[in-house]
Amino acid sequence: MSKILDGRELKNIPWEDCPQGFTGPIWRYSQNPVIKRHPNSEISRSFNSAIVPYKGEFIGVFRGDNLDDIPHLYVGHSKDGINFQIEDKKISFVDEKGNPLPDTMYQYDPRVIEIEGEYYIVWCDELCGPTISIAKTKDFVKFVKFDNPFLPYNRNGVLFPKKINGKYYMLSRPSDSGHTAFGDIFLSESNDLTYWGRHKVVAQKGYEWWCALKIGAGPAPIETDEGWLVFIHGVNRTCNGYVYSIGALILDKDDISKVKYRCKNFLLTPETDYETNGFVPNVIFPTCALTDAPSGRIALYYGSADTYVGLAFTTIDRIVDYIKKNSR
Repeated sequence: MSKILDGRELKNIPWEDCPQGFTGPIWRYSQNPVIKRHPNSEISRSFNSAIVPYKGEFIGVFRGDNLDDIPHLYVGHSKDGINFQIEDKKISFVDEKGNPLPDTMYQYDPRVIEIEGEYYIVWCDELCGPTISIAKTKDFVKFVKFDNPFLPYNRNGVLFPKKINGKYYMLSRPSDSGHTAFGDIFLSESNDLTYWGRHKVVAQKGYEWWCALKIGAGPAPIETDEGWLVFIHGVNRTCNGYVYSIGALILDKDDISKVKYRCKNFLLTPETDYETNGFVPNVIFPTCALTDAPSGRIALYYGSADTYVGLAFTTIDRIVDYIKKNSR
């Protein structure tokens, strides 16, 4: 029996039981998508967003592509993790001295990670090209942005949800200014979230056909007794364009730069209408996972077709067992 090691209980985790007779590793919420088009007056499409438990309810940072099609970040609230109200006003950042910062050209694909009582937002920002930015907040009202921790070009920054041996660790995917000429997951470490180094390659693209073009980390890694569970996206190129699928790997708990198990199969690939049809068809992109340690339940949020937010479910036993049985 596999276990989630953080020990946190989330009694109100969004949940729907596995359909009778279903044998796959992850099942979709029957009422998907949970966020549809035009979730507020300023946003055309919201997807690739991140939710965390907060004061007995849920709060998150959402990618909102505005009516001019430029993506920015917004705060959203929910009592049940399924029905969300996204604020009309986009997030404004201040620097570490409290001075207001100007908007960057775009902000997208956030992750939200709680570490020692503070919430860290990691997203793709603009600095002469796409790169990773980090901000922190305690109340989701004031957001303090760190001063350019990463050079361009980089995407898919994902912090580990706790310090390891006194240091912060982040997964990311260095890339070029286009769709990507690289496509591998790297690990970086930091003492202060500002200066990052000791970069190592963790996992590379091309493991299987569904992730032949590139891979990237999704939600914050989940600590288990088998190691760190990391949901990823993988991309391949077909005659009809790119296809994004969800996969997973488990990192060694004693050396998080080493892959212990890597599933050769995708866990989910675009199949439903809200995944295959939209602004960018055939995309599912995981960005957030809620967990309840006592029950082992996992609720996984993912972007759908660059248009919607979908929700899927699994348990730690089911997913770890599937990864181990299908690891190459």
